[in-house]
Amino acid sequence: MLLVLGRRVSLSFVKRVIPQDPVLLSKPILQNFRTIKFRVIHSSTVFAIATRQNTDTMPERRPFVRLPTDVYPVNYGLCLKPDLIDFTFEGKLEAIVEVNLATNQIVMNCADIDIITASFVPEGGEGEEINATGFNYQNEDEKVTLSFPSALQKGSGTLKIDFVGELNDKMKGFYRSKYATPAGEIRYAAVTQFEATDARRAFPCWDEPAIKATFDISLIVPKDRVALSNMNVIDRKPHPEDDSLLEVKFATTPIMSTYLVAFVIGEYDFVEGQSSDGVTVRVYTPTGKAEQGKFALEVAVKTLPFYNDYFNVPYPLPKIDLIAIADFAAGAMENWGLVTYRETALLIDPKNSCSSSRQWVALVVGHELAHQWFGNLVTMEWWTHLWLNEGFASWIEYLCVDHCFPDYDIWTQFVSADYTRALDLDALDNSHPIEVNVGHPSEVDEIFDAISYSKGASVIRMLHNYIGDEDFRKGMHSYLLKFQHKNAATEDLWDCLEQASGKPIALVMSSWTKQMGFPIIVVDQEQQGDDRILKISQKKFCASGPHNGEDCPNWMVPISICTGEDPGCTKLKVLLDSPETTITINNVSPDQWVKINPGTVGFYRIQYSSAMLESLLPGIRDLTLLPVDRLGLQNDLFSLSRAGMISTVEVLKLMEAFVNEPNYTVWSDLSCNLGVLSSLLSHTDFHEEIQEFIRDLFTPIGLKLGWECKQGEGEPPGAGGHLDALLRGLVLGKLGKAGHKPTLEEARRRFKDHVEGKQILSADLRSPVYLTVLKHGDSATLDTMLKLHKQADMQEEKNRIERVLGAISAPDLIQKVLTFALSEDVRPQDTVSVIGGVAGSSKHGRKAAWKFVKDNWEELHNRYQGGFLISRLIKLSLDGFAIDKMAAEVKSFFESHHAPAAERTVQQCCENILLNAAWLKRDADDIHQYLLKRKAPPV
Repeated sequence: MLLVLGRRVSLSFVKRVIPQDPVLLSKPILQNFRTIKFRVIHSSTVFAIATRQNTDTMPERRPFVRLPTDVYPVNYGLCLKPDLIDFTFEGKLEAIVEVNLATNQIVMNCADIDIITASFVPEGGEGEEINATGFNYQNEDEKVTLSFPSALQKGSGTLKIDFVGELNDKMKGFYRSKYATPAGEIRYAAVTQFEATDARRAFPCWDEPAIKATFDISLIVPKDRVALSNMNVIDRKPHPEDDSLLEVKFATTPIMSTYLVAFVIGEYDFVEGQSSDGVTVRVYTPTGKAEQGKFALEVAVKTLPFYNDYFNVPYPLPKIDLIAIADFAAGAMENWGLVTYRETALLIDPKNSCSSSRQWVALVVGHELAHQWFGNLVTMEWWTHLWLNEGFASWIEYLCVDHCFPDYDIWTQFVSADYTRALDLDALDNSHPIEVNVGHPSEVDEIFDAISYSKGASVIRMLHNYIGDEDFRKGMHSYLLKFQHKNAATEDLWDCLEQASGKPIALVMSSWTKQMGFPIIVVDQEQQGDDRILKISQKKFCASGPHNGEDCPNWMVPISICTGEDPGCTKLKVLLDSPETTITINNVSPDQWVKINPGTVGFYRIQYSSAMLESLLPGIRDLTLLPVDRLGLQNDLFSLSRAGMISTVEVLKLMEAFVNEPNYTVWSDLSCNLGVLSSLLSHTDFHEEIQEFIRDLFTPIGLKLGWECKQGEGEPPGAGGHLDALLRGLVLGKLGKAGHKPTLEEARRRFKDHVEGKQILSADLRSPVYLTVLKHGDSATLDTMLKLHKQADMQEEKNRIERVLGAISAPDLIQKVLTFALSEDVRPQDTVSVIGGVAGSSKHGRKAAWKFVKDNWEELHNRYQGGFLISRLIKLSLDGFAIDKMAAEVKSFFESHHAPAAERTVQQCCENILLNAAWLKRDADDIHQYLLKRKAPPV
């Protein structure tokens, strides 16, 4: 699943919500969701600072027992008849089951469903049909026990259940999704979202990933509606009792897990293509918008053969459909053969979609299609191994996009979007290991987070680099062949990769997946003749400073080293498997620099001796360091300053060295960190000084880029055009928000022309212009923006506006935006980004948003309970605070307003608030003095 995760992204106005992918979903350009799968996040802080939580478990665990194995399903024959007017559905289940042990009861998962009748027919017809005499619902555990008057004997039989349920409005299970017809009439589609544990809301089932079966699905639907499921349609006939209905029957699925079953009933158009290996690909769009499916179709048609070749295993179904769903919590969901998406993660309008949206769609399509093999064909045995599913897909989506769009420089973007984001979260005392022992279903949603997705992807990238592509592919191939149509655990993949590479994979990787956190590598050097001697040590890195306790964990750290002679080439690789070591590099002259972790692949921070650092800094100004290494160096130092290991002033000095920087992603990461600093300093009386610093830093690149795209830019694949368009949007938005007068005046002029229809803004300029005019706007500006929102036909444009509305400054207008967030005009999944936009925009916005969340807690929690959106809402509302007493207030609020799916998020937010407060106390005066000194005329 792709979440719309809060990736660290730089446009304060970009997308990505967390938490989807499952593809937890958001970043600016790596959209600020993954939707991830959704980007606008920094890191978090603890209540009980003195205690280091290093447990593998969720807080306050509930007792949990998996389903008994005495009866298991072989095939589900399922017929569903949704009522799109009354929002109910009727269902008939005829499941072929195997009774392993004679028993007089069957325990299944079931939630929000009423069973009308249930019976069991032993195979062979000798036995009578046995009617169940009782249904005992265990609502807390989402189970039902069917009791029978006599024991069901060992062997096969058919379990028949008639049931009814509700098409809910909670974006999980079998639910209703609101849309408007081209004529403006409001209607509803019936759609599904089952991962992690919501298939049980659509039909009684064994809803655990390891209990796989085949499915024969039939849907009874209005004859003017499209009906889709995992497989192709094999029969369509009028319903005998009502000629306005059709009975649509689908082919038998392969053996699969319940969470990957899907069905959609609604009104859609589609575009169709065929991959070079013969798979029919369709992209379903809202009626009248088929054109907007073409880009995703093009990506999907290229992607299937790429994975086919990479895994050396063919895609096993005859077709794959990608469909845009109006109301959708995650970024996308990889249902086998029927992948569901938020509209913004699938639809691209050539005229009205910006470059970051195209990139986002490419990444999300790449992510979900990877799951068709890794997750669907081979499935994790239990949710403990979810990270492998999501971490792997979050890594390989970049490999796929790099193949399809080499001009996106996507691996550099990975470092800013996923790698640094994971480091920020994993430095917290309230992080968790990649592998978390999950029990109760309510615990599953909490691990759809940046650790599972972004740290998972980062350690797999490190592993791929350590093994090498050829052996990695060989190991992947044997893993998929060995476990196809079955379930596997993390260790099974390590075994296959170990056999392929001959390297100690399980030993190395368990240090990264079974313990939380990561090391800081401390490096010093001395010259001996023509040789450079490096002293390297590791200790756990914590957001509050280095770990100095007795029980300091160690990691097996793959370390690469390069020199100034050839910055792009690794001179030496070692595996650091002890707390410290000494390394000799031959033939390095005294004037050459030495750098650890070229390519920023190893998952760790680095602290160089001051002499080593000094020698690296010129490589930032003269660009001899690779972009990804310039980014990594800056990001490490920023993180060390937040942890109190160096002064923030040192980082500001370093940032000034980026004045010649041409690379979009380097600017994006720099911008993100300056955004964090700006937010921190909004608690002081010298916030304007940091705005001046931002204006000074961004003005030269702003002048160089200008407002108009150069020839060849913005016309895919125009080399460099994509990245120039992203950089222009980033820089203009940053300058506009910081109050750069020429940018503000030009933005107002262009906005006026846009609104009057004289000159429509290009899609790439809309976010920065909207942000700038709102930040420095009044009630008339806000009214105009809300009018544009109402008129927008495309969800991307609505979201673009929603994300920047919070930039408005006046308190009464901030209140108006917050009220708007809960109105009918905002789709339920997008309310979170409106409130988050307010919280992230200013000191007043932050206070107002938190008060709004508290005042409307019941409605918000009811809307998102148990899903990752509630965690995202809490994180976005709280992360900017920097006052100790706020941590206590937050803790107290959530003690009386329980949010089980967000317990860890709340702890992380409190930890972050305390870290921010400590940072401010420690460095505010020095920062202020430095900013004043910068402005002072030379003596």
